[in-house]
Amino acid sequence: MNLGFGLLSGQRAPDDPRSWEDVYRELIELTVHLERRGYTSVWTTEHHFVDDGYMPSLLVTSAAMAAVTSRIQIGTGVVLAPLHNPIRLAEDAATVELISQGRLLLGLGLGWSETEYAIFGVDITKRGSAMSEILQFLPKAWTGEPFTWDGDLYSYPELAVRPAPSGPIPLIVGGSVDAAARRAARYADGFFSNASPERFIAQVAAATEEMERIGRDPSSFRWIHYSVMYPGHRDEIIDQVWHQIWKYTDMEDSTTRGGPIARTAPLSDDMAERVRSRILGGSPEEIVHTIGTLRDRVGVPVEWVARSHFSDLHYGQQVELVDRLAQEVGPHLPAD
Repeated sequence: MNLGFGLLSGQRAPDDPRSWEDVYRELIELTVHLERRGYTSVWTTEHHFVDDGYMPSLLVTSAAMAAVTSRIQIGTGVVLAPLHNPIRLAEDAATVELISQGRLLLGLGLGWSETEYAIFGVDITKRGSAMSEILQFLPKAWTGEPFTWDGDLYSYPELAVRPAPSGPIPLIVGGSVDAAARRAARYADGFFSNASPERFIAQVAAATEEMERIGRDPSSFRWIHYSVMYPGHRDEIIDQVWHQIWKYTDMEDSTTRGGPIARTAPLSDDMAERVRSRILGGSPEEIVHTIGTLRDRVGVPVEWVARSHFSDLHYGQQVELVDRLAQEVGPHLPAD
């Protein structure tokens, strides 16, 4: 089955009766269920200081997920790399790789929150340069051999990251602009995208052009596309998708907000149409047809991820959605 699942975020909804312990227990249980149902990968996602607890520690959670599974790939979608010390990031990723026995997909991205960058004391204007340097630093660190590093932003005396991972850790870049796709083409093993079809096609073209320029074989590159998938009428899930989208607009405000988790803003008619357009819905046959058409248009092998984890679905409802996608959609997706 060419289908992954995410993005697991550890969020609670307004008036959610669960404790934080309940939330993370359910995430681990869901990961076990995803493996049992044949999903190829499970993905987490990072933000900080949000009132609903949006997951801040992806590699900690990834290690817990890896410890209770044996086959499913554990992907980070994405670690906000410039907010992390490169040595600490290399060590933590190597540890997860060892616990998972080679199943970690280290997805890295830039993020966009000025609040996060300010609190971590990182210059947001240099985030692109930081990403490029980290992507080059990590494979060097994972050799397990002593080395020195003297880059534009990071400088370290002779050191060795140990224990080293048992093998190469795939580096996946996430982003929305062509520059991110080109950076991935130069320094990474793949790209993680939730772009619209037209933007995804442009990203593939930009990365392919860059690989041709530097003499890299594009066939070695992994394309991973994620989108909300729902086998049913879009309006059945529109409130959950709206809450997911709206929360991003509330994140920075929630940093200093006390009290209960903020309630989602009302969904206007105009916004409802925009939200519906973000949902890959309809019958299972329609979903499979839409994905197959996109695969034909981009002209490259693609791994598909259903971004169908919602913080305001009860666990039983979430499992039901997982099962429906696994039974009705996953087995019928193009397998490259």
